[in-house]
Amino acid sequence: MSLKTRPWDASEHLDSSQAIAEYLEAAFEDGDPQVISAALGDVARARGMTELSRETGLSRESLYRALSPDGHPEFSTVVKVLNAFGVRLEAKPVGSEIEAA
Repeated sequence: MSLKTRPWDASEHLDSSQAIAEYLEAAFEDGDPQVISAALGDVARARGMTELSRETGLSRESLYRALSPDGHPEFSTVVKVLNAFGVRLEAKPVGSEIEAA
């Protein structure tokens, strides 16, 4: 008897604002642009690409392209997408490199 499997799809598990925020935070902490684009794409699929297209004013095709693991979204696209997700970028000091005055 063989075991049937299917590829794991993160978008199936991004069912709350908290889950989305934590998932994106982990991608941003990784720092790899491909990981970040892929994570944004996962959230976009979870939320619905058609709805995201309406909210951002960007075409579905350009969103699919930009938010793929091989995509290179412009910063303005990332900001529009994050706003549509209801999350924001936040700057934090890294380690002890920046000390509070």
